[in-house]
Amino acid sequence: MKRIAIVAESEELRRELVEALGDAQAFEVVSATPTAEAIAGSVDVVVTARASRGLQRTSHAAVEPSPQVPPLTQRERQILSLLADGLGNKQIAARLGISPSTVKTHLEVVFDKLDVTSRAEAVAVAVRRGLLFL
Repeated sequence: MKRIAIVAESEELRRELVEALGDAQAFEVVSATPTAEAIAGSVDVVVTARASRGLQRTSHAAVEPSPQVPPLTQRERQILSLLADGLGNKQIAARLGISPSTVKTHLEVVFDKLDVTSRAEAVAVAVRRGLLFL
């Protein structure tokens, strides 16, 4: 489990990120502060976020998939996260206790949902759409 610190000036943005990352089993949010200097304890990842100027934000706008993208299941998100960590199908299968062919099937579904053709493109699109946090 990765220990994460969130740095964002906006309290609302910090709250949204804590809520979004708190749902992911791979992460433990240990700090959410307005400045990097205020981070308490040791962390593996620091997420620094700024609300875009000129864009009107609605609740959870930064973390919801766009309407035309079918939602990913929890398992698909787990596999996508491990894919982003650079793991191959056999490594993902071993980590999750499933077969490599099951991983391949999940990836095919993810590729279809995201309308992508490669592993790198799947990670990039998922990050851009707020489906995956690196």
